[in-house]
Amino acid sequence: MAWHESETLSARQMLDLPPVWLVSFIALVWLQVWIWPSGTIGFPLQGILSGVLFWGGLALMGWAIWAFRTHQTTVVPHQVPSRIITGGPFAFSRNPIYLGDVMVLAGVILGHGAWPALILLLLFAVILVRRFIAPEEARMKENFGEEFIKYTEKTRRWL
Repeated sequence: MAWHESETLSARQMLDLPPVWLVSFIALVWLQVWIWPSGTIGFPLQGILSGVLFWGGLALMGWAIWAFRTHQTTVVPHQVPSRIITGGPFAFSRNPIYLGDVMVLAGVILGHGAWPALILLLLFAVILVRRFIAPEEARMKENFGEEFIKYTEKTRRWL
């Protein structure tokens, strides 16, 4: 399905999208900082590192979305893409948007010095793999067969 062809998503699917999960996890980080401010620790270059992760993650997501649009295929996880993208950010990661999501969350956690919230980063990555990446890769394998298998052999899931 091309990106400009709309496919109606159910209310559940609209809530079960990676940006909704990301915003929810960011809210949990803020909640941890608010409830347990003593659980925050600063360190040298904290602002620079958190900024690089946050803005780098957003830039990576934007680059990947641009690639989806350029190749006229869907960016929505619950829809079937019309083609495999292997260039741009997809040349070094099969999931650059999800990688960007993790980078943004890591940037928020480090920016607040919310070390206890680092466990959320792991949980978020597990949710992305189980709810989105694994089902997407199964659909890609089903729809594109050998072409997708070859892509997975040369390109890692994350980095």
